[in-house]
Amino acid sequence: MADWLDALNTTMAGPSFIDRVRNAAADDDVPIRDDFGPILAQDIAEETSLQQLIRHWMNERHAPDILPAQEHLLGRLLDHIRKQSDDVQLLCADPDSSEEEHFRIILVQTEVERVKFVIRSYIRTRIHKIEKYAQYISATPDMHERLSQGELEHAQRYARLLESHFMNSVLQSLPLSQRGLDDDEPLSPAMITQPDRQRAVFAHARQACPPVRLPDGSTMEMEKDQISLTPYSVIEQLLARGEVELV
Repeated sequence: MADWLDALNTTMAGPSFIDRVRNAAADDDVPIRDDFGPILAQDIAEETSLQQLIRHWMNERHAPDILPAQEHLLGRLLDHIRKQSDDVQLLCADPDSSEEEHFRIILVQTEVERVKFVIRSYIRTRIHKIEKYAQYISATPDMHERLSQGELEHAQRYARLLESHFMNSVLQSLPLSQRGLDDDEPLSPAMITQPDRQRAVFAHARQACPPVRLPDGSTMEMEKDQISLTPYSVIEQLLARGEVELV
C-alpha cells in the first residue's frame, strides 16, 4: 500500500517513449498502447490497463465493501510510469530533440500526471476503507484475501492501535464483562464497524447479466448498458465477475 504510493516518485531506466518518438522498435516488455495499456483478453477486448484501473477505481469509490486489490494491474502501470518519466528526462536533456518531440513530451507528462492522480485516489480510497474496517478485517479471514500483504499488515497494526486506545481511555474502567469489542448486544450499535452491504448503489451492466434475487423475493435481469439502483448485496457477485460496474 505505502509502497505503491512511494513508487510513484521513483524512476526506472528503460526504453519506451524515446524509441516510439524516433520510430524505433516497440518496447521489449509488453506491447504498450498510447493510452497506457496493452490489449487484454477477448472478454474485455480493447480495454486498456488505464481503463481497467479507472473502472476498479470507480468501483472502489462506490462500493460499501472493500474490493480485491489490483496488485498486478497497479504494478504494470507503475512500471510504465517509471519508464515514461525516465525517458522524458532523457529526451529533455538531449540537444538533438526537435520541437515536435518537445511538444510530445508535454503531452506525455500530462498523461503521466493523470494516471498518477487515478492511482493515488484509488490507493487512498482503499486506505480509508482499511482503517474504517480495520478491526472487522483483522477478525475476518475471508477479508484477508482481498488485501495485499502491505494492506493487511496496515489493517492489523491499525486494529491493534485502536484496541489499545479504547482499552486505555475507556474500557479498562468498565467491568470485565463489558470490556470486549466483539460483543453483540441487542438494540445496541455494534462495537466493530462492518461494511453495509445493504446500501444502495448504481450498477451499470457491462453485458447481459443472469437474474438476481431482490430483497423482496422477486428477481431482476439486467440487460447490457442498463443502470439499476439496487442494494449492493444484490449485485455483489456480478461485480466480482466483472459483469457490472458501479457508477
